[in-house]
Amino acid sequence: MTIADFDVVIGTAEHARYAAAIVEEMAESAKARGTGIARRTPEYVAGKLAEGKGVIAIHRETGEWAGFTYIETWGHGRYVANSGLIINPKFRMIGLARAIKTKAFFLSLKLFPGAKLFGLTTGLAVMKINSKLGYRPVPFAELTDDDAFWEGCKSCVNYPILEMKERRNCLCTAMLFDPEVDHVQTSMKASELFNIMEDISKVKPKI
Repeated sequence: MTIADFDVVIGTAEHARYAAAIVEEMAESAKARGTGIARRTPEYVAGKLAEGKGVIAIHRETGEWAGFTYIETWGHGRYVANSGLIINPKFRMIGLARAIKTKAFFLSLKLFPGAKLFGLTTGLAVMKINSKLGYRPVPFAELTDDDAFWEGCKSCVNYPILEMKERRNCLCTAMLFDPEVDHVQTSMKASELFNIMEDISKVKPKI
């Protein structure tokens, strides 16, 4: 099985039927890793897919969901986060995480031109993918000061640490891509990148 067996696409309302399974796997994955996670609901994930702010991978033959991430904005669109990356256990270790994150990255740049892209993660694999796209580790102070974003951390088991540190740091690593100072990088093959960018070219910017 290879990445060619999957369609990595921008979400639509049609994909909302996968939301419950995606949320369940997010929770199970966090439990297995023993790490904290901000909980999402099926309704929230379905909404992201319907809004075209989610990227989902679907197995071409079986129609099973294989992976997912979504886009959220903060600070009146000045900051954008690609969050909730999850890969179906049946389809791990074939490059789907990189393909999904790359598509979400370029979709974010297209939807919200000029916005700073950021993320919080405890996962080494995600850090490596982000680094290869051009993200860099930063202090929490460089992230959005939008209270609504930090409210979302309350359901994480590590929230007391964040609160005690007054949002200065936690167990997560903060990573940022500022289009004004950072450069887009990718080690993907030209054919893979073309497949990722093809439908993004049709997307209209939000701002």
